[in-house]
Amino acid sequence: MASHTAPHPNAELLESATKGFGYLFANDIDAAKTLFTGQDDPFHLMGLGVCAFLEAVLGMETNVVTEASRCLALSETASRKYAKNGVGAAKGKVYSRFPAGMEWEILNADAVVLLGLTNAISESYMGYLQCMYALNNAHSKFTKLYKTVFPAGLPEIESPSSSPTTSAPPTASLAPPQDLHHKSSVSSLASAASRLSSKSSDPTPGYLAATTPGTPTGALTPTSSVGKGFFSRWMGASNAAAAASEPALHSPSRGKKGHAGHPHETRGFEDGPVEELIVSGTAFGYGLFNLVFSLLPKKVQGLVGFLGFQHDRALALRALALSATKQDVHGVFSGLVLMTYYGVVLLLSGWQADEANLIKVYRGIVDNVELRYPEGALWILNRAKILRMANDPEAAIKVLQDGLKPKADGKKGFAQADMMLWFELAWLLLGQRRYEEAAAAFVKMTELNSWSHGTYYFIASGCHFAIGNMDKAQELLDTIPGLIDKKMGGKDLPTEVFIKKKLTFYKEKQARRGGDPARYVEAIKICPAEELAIFWNTHARIDVVTAKAHIATFAALTPKLTITSPEIEALASQNVDHEGVKQRRNSISSTKSKASAAVPAATSSGFLSGWTGSSVVASPSSTSVEKGGEVLDLDNGDEQAVRALLLGICHKTVESYEAAQAFLGEAVRLQDGGRVRVNTWVGGVAWFERGVAEIREVEWRQKRDSEGKGDAYWKGEWERALKGAGAKLEKAMALSPNSVDLSSRLDSRVSMLRDEIVAKRASLGIAGK
Repeated sequence: MASHTAPHPNAELLESATKGFGYLFANDIDAAKTLFTGQDDPFHLMGLGVCAFLEAVLGMETNVVTEASRCLALSETASRKYAKNGVGAAKGKVYSRFPAGMEWEILNADAVVLLGLTNAISESYMGYLQCMYALNNAHSKFTKLYKTVFPAGLPEIESPSSSPTTSAPPTASLAPPQDLHHKSSVSSLASAASRLSSKSSDPTPGYLAATTPGTPTGALTPTSSVGKGFFSRWMGASNAAAAASEPALHSPSRGKKGHAGHPHETRGFEDGPVEELIVSGTAFGYGLFNLVFSLLPKKVQGLVGFLGFQHDRALALRALALSATKQDVHGVFSGLVLMTYYGVVLLLSGWQADEANLIKVYRGIVDNVELRYPEGALWILNRAKILRMANDPEAAIKVLQDGLKPKADGKKGFAQADMMLWFELAWLLLGQRRYEEAAAAFVKMTELNSWSHGTYYFIASGCHFAIGNMDKAQELLDTIPGLIDKKMGGKDLPTEVFIKKKLTFYKEKQARRGGDPARYVEAIKICPAEELAIFWNTHARIDVVTAKAHIATFAALTPKLTITSPEIEALASQNVDHEGVKQRRNSISSTKSKASAAVPAATSSGFLSGWTGSSVVASPSSTSVEKGGEVLDLDNGDEQAVRALLLGICHKTVESYEAAQAFLGEAVRLQDGGRVRVNTWVGGVAWFERGVAEIREVEWRQKRDSEGKGDAYWKGEWERALKGAGAKLEKAMALSPNSVDLSSRLDSRVSMLRDEIVAKRASLGIAGK
């Protein structure tokens, strides 16, 4: 059949808008806005909306969030109007294998989703609820589009072996505009990346891996070509609960023209930019919708469960992976969404069932987009994140610092994206104990956006505290009350709620100790920056030397420790009550069987045998004064619980798991004993970290198995550890109601870790959850 070659009537508008997105992805947001401005069609209005949305979601500034909502609302209205009026359609003429006006429906659905995500920027439960209602409104739109574009389900993603992603040139449909002058490439990217690992011989990137339809979500089903990829374990049809609302996945047929499996492919239409937008946009929007819902805190999902929507994360990731293979704007955004998702899982889940493959997948997505836009700040950011997750923080710092160098052409670039580079750099410097540089980076953040200067100053003050610069630390603390009342959309920011409580706590402690009220920094003994860093899981991705330095710092505080470890015993100056250690160990040994019955624990042997049961053992009550008359550094249960938590996390990082469980158990015991008044978040986080430590310990033991224990043995060990971790996560959630500081963050972390546990169970053939 002859091909229909008449150009689509809306193709010219789309190609014009696409050029604007090319500017945006190449870091020239001003040029992008200039191109989008003055046009009232949905394509260009969406371009303006996306620019504002990215500025809002990256900068989290109130005024920009408002502008993003305005622009996206205009795009939503215009696309709805164009679809209703059939703009671009001519009576009696057919230009595409898809129904007329689908491009407007795609844009309308995009606008609805982005409006919903804008509501979630506040990271509050109310914001999440508003996001959920907006997404629910879009559910019917995406379902309709999905069934129209993919009536036979998502197709297999063809291997790009004929044009490997490592050598593919920029596409004609979406490439940096010819008149855009780049600064020189960031030379450190390639050299830093080469230290990670060599490229895989598999021509199919992991995120393009196919799957066998019909496999329950989370199950591992090997495929002939790509079963080794991380993404393969996310694949499969929706589970039974989701089946009622999600289109089923079927094995598609393949045609010579058009999108594989589509019933219109035999009509002889050649796909153009509009068809590419429809296919990629449907996969992107539907995938994003499902992924966002699946990642919202379970409490929020439960509150809106009556709406009837059942998410499917496996389907979401598969749809996004399909979109990421396309060359239109949605393909780039799908890559960005996948980068963000994998980056969050690597940072916050605590443990991954297959970390090496996950990093490989992440790197493949970044490589694919970065080849087209080497100067884009967002890709530089994700390159640095990969290096950080691969335990090369110094290389990550170098990549970010190079990316932040002034542009050769003098252009200011994408300020909000550059701000993200600064934010990542600040946390990396803090993680490496480069406190002075970290303080400067966090203060720099206040020059780049208006979001929560109080939070940045609080962290910076902690950095100055850590290096003994008490005057500067107090100066920064004094500025916070005047900044802390800033709200995002009139709501309290979770971090600022936390900071308010901490400032009050420090002032009360200073008064209790009879100190100068104007110098309450003197009452601080645990670095505020390191305490807040717990919520970003900063201490899990630091090197052993840095972790041991933290252990030395926290162990030096009084009262003396009644828990010890090889790492603490190796310190030149010990701060351990060895008599207390002996008494505690004897007490723990006598109650170990009771503790093991209550919570499954990892097998312990060696230096700290028996310590994992410490959560049920009482320690001597503390007072404000040490035995020798010296005032204690930590004269209250709140601070002692935070110290125990930090010591537990750092011991986990150095793979000293018995000590980690002992310290984490102590943090739980202090809260269970009613001695934690302000830091009520500690117990939930400690139980979460105990679950992570239990899993990591069995993984660590298996890697170091010198006796060659068989698969059956290790399967049993994994089953016990995963069961024990699951029980600990239940306890973590029980201690994390909405009233607890930053509870939504812990909720999401628990959800991610549970997903990893399900995946590991499936890979081992272990039944249960």
